[in-house]
Amino acid sequence: MSKQQILVVDDEPKILNIVKAYLEKDGYRVLTARDGKEGLDVARRESPDLIILDLMLPEMSGWDVCRALRKESRVPIIMATARDEVTDRIVGLEIGADDYITKPFDPKELVARVHAVLRRAQSAAAEPQPKVIVAGDLMINLDLHEVRRNKEVVQLTPSEFSLLSILAQSPGRVYSRLQLLEMIQGDAYEGYERAIDSHIKNLRQKIEPDPRQPRYVQTVFGVGYRFARIDNA
Repeated sequence: MSKQQILVVDDEPKILNIVKAYLEKDGYRVLTARDGKEGLDVARRESPDLIILDLMLPEMSGWDVCRALRKESRVPIIMATARDEVTDRIVGLEIGADDYITKPFDPKELVARVHAVLRRAQSAAAEPQPKVIVAGDLMINLDLHEVRRNKEVVQLTPSEFSLLSILAQSPGRVYSRLQLLEMIQGDAYEGYERAIDSHIKNLRQKIEPDPRQPRYVQTVFGVGYRFARIDNA
């Protein structure tokens, strides 16, 4: 079985070397890039299984790299930021990142996050669930890991698809943020619970006729989220 391949994009050689060493010790094959443009080129050429992407990069920012990749790929992305600012993290998640980590970070925590993100991406893609959910103009194919709206394919990240499939399989059931976090990630990192809101916001932008008045993914104030019961008759 071939090793999974991870691309690390960072302009700090020390961080690249440390992260590379820890990931290789854990059995991964590691590619590196030192600026955003190079990172995007390597991602397109090598098709890694996961990307660890710094936000503040020369040539092309991590935000722009993420946006470009999300137009053509669902590759899992973990964003790294040197600033512990909520805005940076939320923007990263809203444009399609699956997770984030703040510098300086413990390399062991980063490896754990890599495990978690890859696990849910593989689970979503590989689980044999020959089930299609139809709600209004949405069709969610759990077997093909595909979502269509008005017969057009909607490109979702692994986290977004996991959230949608969990909610849609139990219409009307309310899930708390913590429940959703644990179900899509397997581990609940402190301070990450609100990141579910960012994934939900991004998901609504892609599937809702009017994201400001959600038809499908509804907020239950003070509790969490639910998928609406839709009459397809």
